[in-house]
Amino acid sequence: QAQLVESGGGLVQAGGSLRLSCAASGGTFGTYTMGWFRQAPGKEREFVAYISWSPWSASVTHYADSVKGRFTISRANAKNTAYLQMGSLKSEDTAVYYCAAREGTARDDLSAYDFWGQGTQVTVLS
Repeated sequence: QAQLVESGGGLVQAGGSLRLSCAASGGTFGTYTMGWFRQAPGKEREFVAYISWSPWSASVTHYADSVKGRFTISRANAKNTAYLQMGSLKSEDTAVYYCAAREGTARDDLSAYDFWGQGTQVTVLS
């Protein structure tokens, strides 16, 4: 059973950057696919990015079209931490950002994820 705690959210001007962190405890972090999702007010939670795990090859990353080229997901297995580096932020990026983990192949649908953090608020001021 993994516990996930996000941090790094806050207020930022449009065009600025933020780095979110997701610290994991319990479970086997190094074998999880880690995902980031977000939920804006009045909207459904949506996929942002994932980073896979494989013992045979480098991690694979995948992004929602809306953040491709602006956001970068990464992981530091030795620190049991996943990151989401967000740049060129826009007002439409304002949301609560959630970290999630799943055992198994990488997926971009939130229903596939087994463990969730409590979320961290990101507000982009235009």
